[in-house]
Amino acid sequence: MAASIRLLKHCFMVKTGRHLKNLPIVHLHITSTMKRASEHDFNLAKEQLKTLKKDPGNEMKLQIYALFKQATQGPCNAPKPGMLDFVNKAKWDAWNSLGGLPQEQARQKYVDLVSSLMLAEAPKQTSNSAVDGTSKYMKIQLTTENNITTIRLNRPNKKNAITVEMYMEIMQALKEAAEEDSVLTVLTGNGDYYCSGNDLNNFMNVSPDNIKQMAKDSGELLRNFVSSFIDFPKPLISLVNGPAVGVSVTLLGLFDIVYATDKATFHTPFSQLGQSPEGCSSYIFPKIMGSAKANEVLLFNKKLTAHEACNLGLVTEVFPDSTFQKEAWARVKAYATLPKNSLAYSKQLIREVEKEKLHKVNTQECERLVERWTSDECFNAIMSFFQNKAKL
Repeated sequence: MAASIRLLKHCFMVKTGRHLKNLPIVHLHITSTMKRASEHDFNLAKEQLKTLKKDPGNEMKLQIYALFKQATQGPCNAPKPGMLDFVNKAKWDAWNSLGGLPQEQARQKYVDLVSSLMLAEAPKQTSNSAVDGTSKYMKIQLTTENNITTIRLNRPNKKNAITVEMYMEIMQALKEAAEEDSVLTVLTGNGDYYCSGNDLNNFMNVSPDNIKQMAKDSGELLRNFVSSFIDFPKPLISLVNGPAVGVSVTLLGLFDIVYATDKATFHTPFSQLGQSPEGCSSYIFPKIMGSAKANEVLLFNKKLTAHEACNLGLVTEVFPDSTFQKEAWARVKAYATLPKNSLAYSKQLIREVEKEKLHKVNTQECERLVERWTSDECFNAIMSFFQNKAKL
């Protein structure tokens, strides 16, 4: 029996090889019978499960396994393992015990269970913690004031380059913003840069044996990240306070308003890095700019000035850098006085027309990027980038 327990523990061991420190937690109302976890919540819970530092124990692992199988495949339909097949028999019994539990309910229970495990590991807040709870975020700042929820990328010493941790934090911040009683949400950056795109260190220090899995996990993370913007229910405004690169540019097509300082630039150097577009830009950019101009930007790495981006329809309005913060925020504060539900319903009517198409494009772009990230062409391009950077 001891041997079987050890084998069971080995088979269900939670992988913690790729820690995302201080991962934000999905807060769901476990007691609400009407609550149904979305696909985004379910995928986020799967990512969080990988970051658990403590072994939750065999019984908990069996519950997690069973709920996952029920949520993704429905009631147990696998043949019952033999009595001496201890591990698979335990897994089968756990899954089978759920009977005819609907997949939606299993998905909700899975998310609730992972959420409870994350809460158990979360550090207790001290009296010095910020009252508004922003201390739980390490690389962004989240505040709500005067009916405006603001998400600030807060890595100015790295030009607000996005790490894996930041992807998770931004998704959680958008989830909280959607549930806040605020009228609209603003995304901007601290420091001189709006965002310099992906931190390319995300792609480094990965062993050859793990490249395919890393690419698959990163593709799923990116798909969920972009989906958070596609599905965001309130007006979403970008204040581009400086240069924007990569994914921070491609996402702009999913914002409702984009205001920029005249010092901002917009650059998507995908082909230079052996990669391909994301953020639904392969569909949205040609639609708003025209194919010829979009090709210059997405295929041939053309860097746009703020005024060029405005003329092409990517930016709503450009302000002088000396007055950008004052003028842009004045507009935002005025919008925040408008009726909340009217704005939300109007946005949803506009977005609903193409939501299905956007999700399809997002999936296709992420699938292509997974292929790109595992290619020699991409690897060589990124290595070349670091070598050139080192010479500077």
